[in-house]
Amino acid sequence: MLKETTTKRVRLLVSCKDRAGIVSAISTFLYNHGANIVQSDQYSTDPIGGMFFMRIEFDLPPKKSSFEKLKEEFIEIAENFYLDWKMSLANQKKKMAIFVSKEDHCLMELLWKWKAGELNVDIPLVISNHTNNQQAVEAYGIPYHYIPVTKDTKQQSEQKAINLIKEANIDFSVLARYMQILSPTFVQAFPHQIINIHHSFLPAFIGANPYAKAFERGVKLIGATAHYVTNDLDEGPIIEQDVLRANHRYSTEQLRVAGRNVERITLARAVQWHINDQVIVYGNKTVVFS
Repeated sequence: MLKETTTKRVRLLVSCKDRAGIVSAISTFLYNHGANIVQSDQYSTDPIGGMFFMRIEFDLPPKKSSFEKLKEEFIEIAENFYLDWKMSLANQKKKMAIFVSKEDHCLMELLWKWKAGELNVDIPLVISNHTNNQQAVEAYGIPYHYIPVTKDTKQQSEQKAINLIKEANIDFSVLARYMQILSPTFVQAFPHQIINIHHSFLPAFIGANPYAKAFERGVKLIGATAHYVTNDLDEGPIIEQDVLRANHRYSTEQLRVAGRNVERITLARAVQWHINDQVIVYGNKTVVFS
């Protein structure tokens, strides 16, 4: 086994019932292993009986403790404080799958950012129930898998997608305007590993034709919501929301254009935060560290 010769940047996410001594125990543990904390954020819902959340980035020097050994020895701390935790190397790229249907604005935003080096991920595959975006995706050198979906073939189509995700060791998937409702079987196979963008400011205008509904209501704000997918349609833990202003002069089509702009920005931001291990899911909510 080759010895580590360079400093490793590590991220640690922690959630647990709040109690005295958590920060001290973790800080002391890292100090004893020669780690240098470069960023630390914490949040408590209530100091007495509430939940505690923490995100730490630290540098692990070579020739002190290997990353795997550090994780193994941290188990004792985790057990003492009943921690839910995740420790990962910052430079270890996650593998992201993208699902898309016909509309390409969210897909292209992710691909542009990935190509520019702004999204530190690998994209082993794109899956779609249409062929509209195949040429654009393959131009980036990314395999495009066309899996048509009908009422009669939905189960088989989802199983094909599940098999592709598992074969490619995908860490998380992004529904970049994928216009199919995923079955409970699919969702349960990848808990908190599927990010969706909804074309409204949830919980408003759920369902079909949101911009027509928004036009009828004379909305002054057009929004988008990025969230983790659960079995409850469009009700999973929200990662990010954003809005753009509108006015009475906006037509339904102008509202749709504004909506596409805010969708792509909101989704890309949520994906970035997920990649950077800035999100902790708790119940049906999220804690997002800046």
